[in-house]
Formats: sequence, structure tokens, C-alpha cells
Amino acid sequence: MNQKILEFLILAPPFLLAITFHEFAHGYVACHFGDTTAKDAGRLSMNPLRHLDPLGVIAFFIVKIGWARPVPVNPARLSNPARDMLYVSLAGPAANLILALASVVALKGLALAAAILPQSFISPAVNMAAASVWINIVLAIFNLVPIPPLDGSEILIRTLPYEMARSYARLAPFGFILLLALFYTGILPRLLSPFFALARWLVQISLA
Repeated sequence: MNQKILEFLILAPPFLLAITFHEFAHGYVACHFGDTTAKDAGRLSMNPLRHLDPLGVIAFFIVKIGWARPVPVNPARLSNPARDMLYVSLAGPAANLILALASVVALKGLALAAAILPQSFISPAVNMAAASVWINIVLAIFNLVPIPPLDGSEILIRTLPYEMARSYARLAPFGFILLLALFYTGILPRLLSPFFALARWLVQISLA
């Protein structure tokens, strides 16, 4: 089988699960605190097709960093907007860390079951679980970068003093350009490289 096709088949399921659960978590927490905007838009779903951003998917398979369409959130409908938006923003990265942990547990289980399960099942399952570890760790950390439109920017805005938050919010129109600049200068990949290393270490100890 062509190596690129094989890589796609291994990476696609954990990537789709990662971005879907990330966006679902945002919408679920927003709904919990009173904002049903995501639910009303049909985005409170674990169906990947409801969350896909074609450009984000292409970016993932080219540069290994991707994204989904953000779920709509209306802070005015939250019971306590200043507090609740912090929880809504944290929900996505937290969901990815939960998936990363679950993937580590799955890897350990697969390692223990390797002697009794056929290699034709174990090999692709291990590769998918290992991919899920680094995809979810990197997606969580990437989204915590405090640059709009990433979750980290909303978290920072909700924790800064009011005047500083207003000044910082003016960066929003330039956030995507700034992210591209950080990527193409190599700064962003260098910032994320320790977390790729962490993921590799977790995979190694899980399979030991």
C-alpha cells in the first residue's frame, strides 16, 4: 500500500476524534452554563462532519497542525459570562488531554494483549493509539497559545485586568497572520517540539 495512503488511514481517525471531541466539549460546557447556541446550530454532536474545516484538515496532513470550525458561543447567554467563558475555553484543551490519557491507557492494554491478538489488528491499532497521544497533546498545547483565535487568547482575556484585556483583544484581526509568521519562522514548531517529545516518551513507556 502507498505510504501516504497508509499514513492517512492511520492519522485520520484519531485526528477526527480529537478535533470533534474538542469542539463538542466547548459546546457542551457552554450549554451547561446556559448558552444553547451550539446545540441550536446542530454542533453539539460527535459527528466529525459537523465540525470539519477543510483548510484545517489539509493543514494537518501537510504540517501536522490542524483545526476544526469553532463552535458558536454567545457569551451574553451564559449565566456568568466572565467566569463561564473561561471554562468554555478550557474545555477544548482539557478534552484533548483526556483523550491523550485514554490513548496511553489503550496503548498499555494493546501491549498486554499483543500475545493473544492477531498482529494484523495489533499493529494498526497501536499506530492509531500512538498517533492519538501526540495529536491530542499537541492540539491541547497549541490551542493554549495565547494568540487569537486560539483558546489561549480567550483564557488570557478572561484573566487579564479589564483595560489590558481590551488592549489585547485588538490583536484579534491579526491573530491568524501572527500564527502563520510564528510557524514559518520556525518559532511555533520549536515551542511545540518538547510536547512531541513528551508524546513519544509516553508511547514508549506504554509499550514497554
